[in-house]
Amino acid sequence: MKFIRERVLNREIMLGIGANLGSSITVEMVGAAGFDWTWIDYEHGAGNDSQLLTQIQVASLGDAPPVVRIAWNEAPRFKRVLDLGASGIMVPYVNTGEEAVLAAESMRYPPEGIRGVAMSPRACGYGRNFDDYYASANNNLLTVVQIETAEAVRNADEIASVAGVDVLFVGPLDLSVNMGMVRQFDNPTYVEALKKVARACERHKKAAGILVPKQDFLPKWIEMGYTFFVVGSDGGFVANGLANLKSSCETFK
Repeated sequence: MKFIRERVLNREIMLGIGANLGSSITVEMVGAAGFDWTWIDYEHGAGNDSQLLTQIQVASLGDAPPVVRIAWNEAPRFKRVLDLGASGIMVPYVNTGEEAVLAAESMRYPPEGIRGVAMSPRACGYGRNFDDYYASANNNLLTVVQIETAEAVRNADEIASVAGVDVLFVGPLDLSVNMGMVRQFDNPTYVEALKKVARACERHKKAAGILVPKQDFLPKWIEMGYTFFVVGSDGGFVANGLANLKSSCETFK
């Protein structure tokens, strides 16, 4: 298995692509294109359990390790995805330090956490690599918590202070909706919220991350202190590509 936690905490610029179609083929393409990590969306994405497994398997073979966004901050969801061999987990709607502690503990084996221990899962090489995986998993797995509400922004410093939380990742659309300024990503109040998250991460030596709705925002947010990005998705590329192709062909009708 490949891991990216050290690079992320060193605040390298990390570019990821979202996989929300449930396709192992597009996950393979992400790795082949040279991106740093693969974001497998198991919250809003189309994939089922079987497709998640094949996506993780394919991502693990390439150089863009899989970070899976689970549907909610519940310990059994972490255990299932980590046992399949994910290199990290992204947790939606983390609003408080207490919720961040639950996420960090769900990622880790005792005594640091509450993750169940088994030798048989894929992550442990079906038993063959259990000792190595068990010894290193708590230090290697990446824990990403999402900042998606005004409450989470207010608590950003508390969330960033939690040991074992590595990235505060802004969900830009959810945050804008919950702040009452839908898609107003340049609104000064919204921009100040992003800055507050970035400052909290810098104080506590964590990484600030965000999904980039359009490329124009990327240099602005890098300057602000963000380093961990999702810069597009397989579904978005396919949908936009088809729409552009249809438009370009209209002149022939």
